[in-house]
Amino acid sequence: MNEKPFFAGQPAAEPRQDLSSHDRILESARTLFAADGYESTTTSAIARRAGTSESQLIKHFGSKEGLLEAIFTQAWQRLAVLLEQAIAQAATPTAKLWALSEVMISVLERSPELSTLLFLEGRRIRRHGHVALLTGGFLQLVDVIDALLHAMREAGEIKPGLDLQAIRSALIGMLEGLLRDQILAQRFSFPALYGGGELRACFAVLFEGMLTREVAPVSP
Repeated sequence: MNEKPFFAGQPAAEPRQDLSSHDRILESARTLFAADGYESTTTSAIARRAGTSESQLIKHFGSKEGLLEAIFTQAWQRLAVLLEQAIAQAATPTAKLWALSEVMISVLERSPELSTLLFLEGRRIRRHGHVALLTGGFLQLVDVIDALLHAMREAGEIKPGLDLQAIRSALIGMLEGLLRDQILAQRFSFPALYGGGELRACFAVLFEGMLTREVAPVSP
């Protein structure tokens, strides 16, 4: 499968015809959802771009929502490999969490298409009108962050009295909000003209605010 446009932020080309119909549909949907929005993209448009039929789309993914979920699952699977490598190379729980954050920031900075799907389209989707669309990969990320925060507490690296789930929500929410507003700035002249340096500085402030004095400050 051609993976570079997904994480490298390159302009998406027409899907290669040597790919399977499954992969052509996946690539076409990813591009159209990011460019035109989930609600505005029809299954017929996806099938047409993929050079296949709507029946093949339904066969492989069940529905348009199932296709979006498959895109998210693929994204988290690829991110998981990078996150595992970064965590393995860090020495302390705090260093591991910082490394995880840096990988997430770097990958999503380089891929506006992926950021758009995760933070604009994904958060708007509701399964059966009740809850946000959550994939196993995202929930695994939550588990990894929770485990690192628990290890940080056990190592005395987090200030007492702070709720670990609240810290995790703050970390994920900050990343989502910062990158989402950057996308809005690019598309709609939203006032969010900061770059990667400012984004990382915000994360450093959050980290330093939750760490005990015994832990060396995190530098952006």
